[in-house]
Amino acid sequence: MDQATRVVVGVCGTLSGLAALHRAVAEARARNATLVPVTAWEPSEADGLRPLSELEHAAARHLDHAFEQICGGYPAGIRIHPVVVRGEAGPALVATADRPGDVLVFGTGGHRRLQHVLHGSVTRYCKTHARCRVIVASPSTLLENLALPDRNGAPLPFLAGDRTIAVPRGMAGAGNSN
Repeated sequence: MDQATRVVVGVCGTLSGLAALHRAVAEARARNATLVPVTAWEPSEADGLRPLSELEHAAARHLDHAFEQICGGYPAGIRIHPVVVRGEAGPALVATADRPGDVLVFGTGGHRRLQHVLHGSVTRYCKTHARCRVIVASPSTLLENLALPDRNGAPLPFLAGDRTIAVPRGMAGAGNSN
């Protein structure tokens, strides 16, 4: 596809986030697109007096760690433009995936109440406000595919089992611009 095509992915420290990253890498390869992994961070009371630059650096290291877990490092053969944003995950993802040709990938949380409260709101926000195609990656699909290597022993790229949501172009979210 066109060089301007981007696959934007939310990366967090959950299995769901790793599933989203795995799916986004496969999408970026298939589309010859730039992969834009996004991690959003906000200081919390637990951070105490840690400098903001240290918190931002920790978020950037989090991206490195996620790629290490899923791909053994940053994958070769695709363009990658990592983004570290101070703010809430949902608005950060929607603001980054601000072009109609973008694809926004994020994971869906599990069934535990805390995960639903924390990650369900990101899912709901992105589905409601995204101005581009949205793909919700399932952690169960990642686990199934990691357990089923191809004949050469390499992990299989996964596409089945995830949900793709078509968002009409006119459904603009707050904070979006072209």
